[in-house]
Amino acid sequence: MAIEVIRDWQGLPDRQRGAAAAVGAFDGVHRGHRGVIASARAEAGRLQAPLAVVSFDPHPRRWFQPEAAPFRLMTAGQMARALEAVGVERLYLLPFDAGMAAMTDEVFARDVLAEGLGIRHAAVGFDFTFGKGRSGSPQALARYGSDLGFTVSVTERIDDPDGLKLSSSAVREALNAGDMDRAAAILGRPFAIEGEVVHGEKRGRTIGVPTANIRLGDTMRPAYGVYATRTRLADGRVVDGVANLGIRPMFEIEEPLLEVWLLDFDGDLYGQTVETELVALLRGEMKFDGLPALKAQIDRDAAAARAVLSR
Repeated sequence: MAIEVIRDWQGLPDRQRGAAAAVGAFDGVHRGHRGVIASARAEAGRLQAPLAVVSFDPHPRRWFQPEAAPFRLMTAGQMARALEAVGVERLYLLPFDAGMAAMTDEVFARDVLAEGLGIRHAAVGFDFTFGKGRSGSPQALARYGSDLGFTVSVTERIDDPDGLKLSSSAVREALNAGDMDRAAAILGRPFAIEGEVVHGEKRGRTIGVPTANIRLGDTMRPAYGVYATRTRLADGRVVDGVANLGIRPMFEIEEPLLEVWLLDFDGDLYGQTVETELVALLRGEMKFDGLPALKAQIDRDAAAARAVLSR
């Protein structure tokens, strides 16, 4: 059964209340997050309650730092699919607005978690904070829960046996460095960008390299360069490709763009939402003397991408 996405916490019917829920931002749904979700799953089984995740849209950081550079690791749709893949039945994607930002930790626990969502258990990470000024802690949540009728479990920090830090910030560090293997090791899957295919300048068509152009929105910008990719189309097909992510030094653009050449593919994707995995960084962005030199390099990039993706 598909995951149910609920975008409010007020006036919910009884059938949408009463879950055992992991509570937090969960941006990336990485392997550390999945430890918290596993704790919620155990309690859901014990209580015979639905397994849920409570998160926020927009991310609280975007609310408090509206001018911050794009940092999200996934869209709401990607989050829902990642959670569904690990057995989560319900995603409460709560609107983070002025009212939510002004709530004290006690009010959030009472009004949102207890009265609004009627949760029976809250699973949180060791570094979970909540409420105005991030004043609430896991210990405070446990105290509130004992008065409000829900139990609380706290998952301690989980790291990979080889010392790899499992956190959203560690994913961002890896992406900044273009280390897609490290990012994938933390996430448990390749990092992927989801977005709508938009019209571009169509210059690639003139050299036999038509691209699907995707704006990045609030998704974090990994290291600029050329990547080996896999793109999941709206109909479920997965197509290998090679993509440029950045501002194209030769034909510079103001807003960074993901431009994916889908190999051995012919079709109109305009207006469709696709998801592109950045499997490996092949090289940084470069400037060329002219279109023939650019085309020759793109052909070399395509061959390199095929080699990487065949492994």
